[in-house]
Amino acid sequence: MAESGDGSFPFEQLDFLYVPSRDVAGDLAFFSEVLGGRVVFAIDGMGTRVAAVRLTEDPPLVLLTDHLEGDRPIFVYRVPDLQAALTALEARGWRREHTFEIPHGPICSFQGPGEGPGGHRVAVYQLTRPEVAAHFEGRRDF
Repeated sequence: MAESGDGSFPFEQLDFLYVPSRDVAGDLAFFSEVLGGRVVFAIDGMGTRVAAVRLTEDPPLVLLTDHLEGDRPIFVYRVPDLQAALTALEARGWRREHTFEIPHGPICSFQGPGEGPGGHRVAVYQLTRPEVAAHFEGRRDF
């Protein structure tokens, strides 16, 4: 995305790649054993499997999940102020799809122009609970 009019960027950073998976355990094995990533957690709860793997020292964290619809990942960007970011994005033509909570804070995904012409999926979130990451780290349900 281009710089905003004041020379700043619209997002702080890409924190997560939220990736749909038909086989979370198999994909986790590929990302960790074949690609050499570090497993952060692998959670099986409430009928859902989610695993996180780190492929680089810095973000993004790859989140593999069996509950995400579609075949494309969602790029999850952190913003300092979710409401301000939503207002700015909607002014540029993005349509709000879902606003909900993730463990790290409130998040909103977009549809229509927010998906981009190639069908890319983007969400923005505000980090309001940074301590949550430590809570999940090391958990291995599978």
